[in-house]
Amino acid sequence: MSASVNPLQSEDIEEDSASLQFPKEFENAETLLISEVYMLLEHRKSQNESAEEEQELSEVFMKTLNYTERFSKFKNRETIAATRSLLQQKKLHKFELASIANLCPENADEAKALIPSLDGRFEDEELQQVLDDIQTKRSFQY
Repeated sequence: MSASVNPLQSEDIEEDSASLQFPKEFENAETLLISEVYMLLEHRKSQNESAEEEQELSEVFMKTLNYTERFSKFKNRETIAATRSLLQQKKLHKFELASIANLCPENADEAKALIPSLDGRFEDEELQQVLDDIQTKRSFQY
């Protein structure tokens, strides 16, 4: 009996977000915040509504729109841009950047529990300052 060999197995790297190991397909992919996805979907919906021949939006589209509206942390482009800029200055992996912005943890311990790759890379005080800055930006949204 011969053992079957998976030709992809030798090249595959095991995915592990805690150590920031992702498949090759994600190397050049950009991350979007849930708030950004909501704005894109809302824009698409308004385009559809103003079109001469309005098309019915799919159930998946509407469910995704509702989900992103519910979990969107930022209400306008300025706040999204300011938050993204703040996080990009901190030498975060794009996965960490999106995770922090999407989850908005309240403190460094919560951030490290939700995003294990942060542990050991940032001092609690530095991470807490970033989280506080994000909360401040969120509180001044209109």
